[in-house]
Amino acid sequence: MKKIVAVTACPTGIAHTYMAAEALLLAAKGLNVEIKVETNGAIGVENELTQQDIDNSIGVIIASDIYISKERFKNKEIIETNTRHTILDARKYIVQLLNK
Repeated sequence: MKKIVAVTACPTGIAHTYMAAEALLLAAKGLNVEIKVETNGAIGVENELTQQDIDNSIGVIIASDIYISKERFKNKEIIETNTRHTILDARKYIVQLLNK
């Protein structure tokens, strides 16, 4: 099973952060892809990605409306989008990453 990681975040860190994370989790399940999603919400970082998570993944989806450093994702395929687009069509971004 292919593994990917993702980071979601929005300026207020309430609804969109978690809605985008949920959309990614559901889409990944439907595509038979293992995913770990780090959320950067109002209460801070949850489900933080470890270096091992990143190393074992084929790539990263950053679904964010705020700046997220890409430093820790060196040598990984990265798809960048915002939370709104992810909520509407998370499957599209997972498929894009799988096809890179």
